[in-house]
Amino acid sequence: MLIIGCDLHSRYQQIAMADDRTAELLLERRLDHESGEAHAFYRALQGQVRVGIEATRPVHWFERLLGELGHELWIGDSSRIRASEVRKQKTDQRDAALILDLLLAKRFPRIWAPAPAERDLRQLLWHRHKLVRMRTMLRNQLHSLAMSQGLCRKQKLFTKKGRAELQSLSLAPWASRRREELLKLLTQLESPICELDQAVLEEAQRRDDAVRLMTHPGIGPVNALAFLLSIGPVTRFAGSRKIASYLGLNPTEESSGDRRRLGAISKQGNTMVRWLLIEAVQHAVRQDPVLRQDYQRLKFRRGHAVAKVAIARKLAVRMYWMLRSGADYAQLVRRQDSSRATLMNVSSSTL
Repeated sequence: MLIIGCDLHSRYQQIAMADDRTAELLLERRLDHESGEAHAFYRALQGQVRVGIEATRPVHWFERLLGELGHELWIGDSSRIRASEVRKQKTDQRDAALILDLLLAKRFPRIWAPAPAERDLRQLLWHRHKLVRMRTMLRNQLHSLAMSQGLCRKQKLFTKKGRAELQSLSLAPWASRRREELLKLLTQLESPICELDQAVLEEAQRRDDAVRLMTHPGIGPVNALAFLLSIGPVTRFAGSRKIASYLGLNPTEESSGDRRRLGAISKQGNTMVRWLLIEAVQHAVRQDPVLRQDYQRLKFRRGHAVAKVAIARKLAVRMYWMLRSGADYAQLVRRQDSSRATLMNVSSSTL
């Protein structure tokens, strides 16, 4: 088998190639993308080929090319690959050689990669997410414009009556033009967002795991589908701490000796899923008494922002165990209540 360590860039790639039987370096070369040099090189390779790259920006064309040719593509954890190099000198040739050495030594930190169909569904969620953020930005500007004229309606500003009040405001020429164009853009966004919401709902209803997650208060089709597509097979994670770390909801830590210091969350994960979980907290705490009690306690001690992040982490852990155990929300709550009752009985018997 031919083993290739590839340092991939947007316009070119640097490769180092060796045979896995002899581990002898056969080739070091720079391949241009736009001229078709890289395509021609990989099409000319015969037999089994394994290519290793660092996890980087989306490289769908490269993955598709290797898949069509029957070559393997291994994607590695960038931070662990960097940590395995002790020298301070960094060049494209060194990076390609490092990846090749890790592949030959069977120490390449390979990570899970979603299937092309799931990756395309992620584009659906990301597209909806960006449009919703744009809609929020437009609404905030209209709120500011209305409040500058003494009109404060909050969410009611975007009802039929609220929009009529907004349009009836007497504004200066440029402010009036800004109002009209913002309202026009907001109207244009509503239709595609509704279509995307319907597409997400249909896709979520086709998945049993997503339907199960949607039984939890605050978890809708967008949250459920985004969570599933982000984490992949739930068996990849040994426990709930792993899932919290994967989503960037675990606290950073700087501890030494007897001193332990925890900081803010790491944010080393999917930003969209983390944002969706934090947004879901507002609905979950209204309907789940346990989460509401935890939220109020943390809000009193640490403030609103810390409480929301903590409850978002609890939501992620609950969703993880729902997938692991195959239980819906009612079964999950029943199990938690029974375990809590068992602990109370044991503690009372020991007194």
